Amino acid sequence: MMTVKPNRTGRKKIPRKRLQDTAFGRLAILALALMCCTLPGWAQQSIDWPGRIRQLVADHRIDQALTVSDQWLAAAPQDLEARGWRARLLAWSNRWNEAEAEYRRVLESAPADNDILLGLADVLTWQKRPKEALEILDRACGLDPQPADCQVRRGRVLQSLGRIGEARAAFRQALDHDASSPEARSGLESLREESRHEFRIGSDLDFFNFTENAGAVAASLRSRFNNHWATSISATQYRRFGEDATRFSASGSYRLNSSDVFTLGLASARHQGVIPKSEAFLEYGRGFRLASSLSPLRGIEALYRQHWLWYRDARIMVATPGAILYFPHDWQWHVQVSAARSHFPGSEASWTSSGMTRLSFPLNRQLSGHVLYAVGTENFGLADQIGQFSARAWGGGLKLRLAPGQEISSYGVYQNRSQARSQTSFGVSYAIRF
Repeated sequence: MMTVKPNRTGRKKIPRKRLQDTAFGRLAILALALMCCTLPGWAQQSIDWPGRIRQLVADHRIDQALTVSDQWLAAAPQDLEARGWRARLLAWSNRWNEAEAEYRRVLESAPADNDILLGLADVLTWQKRPKEALEILDRACGLDPQPADCQVRRGRVLQSLGRIGEARAAFRQALDHDASSPEARSGLESLREESRHEFRIGSDLDFFNFTENAGAVAASLRSRFNNHWATSISATQYRRFGEDATRFSASGSYRLNSSDVFTLGLASARHQGVIPKSEAFLEYGRGFRLASSLSPLRGIEALYRQHWLWYRDARIMVATPGAILYFPHDWQWHVQVSAARSHFPGSEASWTSSGMTRLSFPLNRQLSGHVLYAVGTENFGLADQIGQFSARAWGGGLKLRLAPGQEISSYGVYQNRSQARSQTSFGVSYAIRF
């Protein structure tokens, strides 16, 4: 038995080994206490980080949600759920290349994760890579054919590839699984509207406060032959200022790819001095899709039109850039400006400008409407709309779908011109697609 000898002060001397054991015990107790205090908070954070991200996403704070996912991944780089969230957040931030890489990294460890497959397909679609997106969607729908959203995505991609029959089958399969799916129904309706031909006939009436009333009757046929080529021909009979005039026009459009369309057109007329005797025009349109699900803007279509008009006594060139902004639920906002160069015999060429904005919106599944405002000289295709005057116009219209492939459109516009002149116009047309 070991005895402890007293030191000079009379106290017992503790052996060095026992002293070390006592210090280590105290440190262990302190460490245990710290762990008891910190582990609950650390565990709480590990449980709540997905909820934190969801809350930030709901508040449209994507950058902060991405920071949370990055912080968690720094501590747990193999957490597939966190990587999946990071991929989604990168995609919603339009950082598609990074999102694609993150999705593919997750799929290396979880090749049958349908949410990740669908997310990757969305990113590929937004990058205009529909064939690759279709391969991923076929894989996802094969793993679980029940969810309607997978077939809806397939239908949209197939539609963009021009495979209309397969797209229609995908939308119908989505409706078989979910009869209330609005996306599947709208997809089928859009395919019905993609008929080869549209025949339209209509009539317009113009009421003036400075001369006799005028009117016009028009008929047109638009045809789509394939995914690239489309044509349009029309004939219009005018009764204006006591004269009868007739105009014939034809145009052809070529779709370069899924985003770009180019159009050329010509027109000739028995003009009688009230409409141009000949015309030529070109148009170019390019679409841009904005893929962020958190943005109210879904896409933009940039437009440019150049129009040459030769009257009996004047030559007009009109340059018209514009844009159509696409919003959710089929809301559209069209804005354009025009610069017209007019040249009359015996005078210098002059420039005039005009602008127009139109907002289109749905009222229900069969009925939609629009309102517009324009300023300047809005219509250079009629003799009374060129020259040195200013005008403001307000108007609106309705479009009613009578049955699949049939619709009636109507409009009304009031134009207040300088020199105390005004014009009120109404029009109605009927279209059938077949």
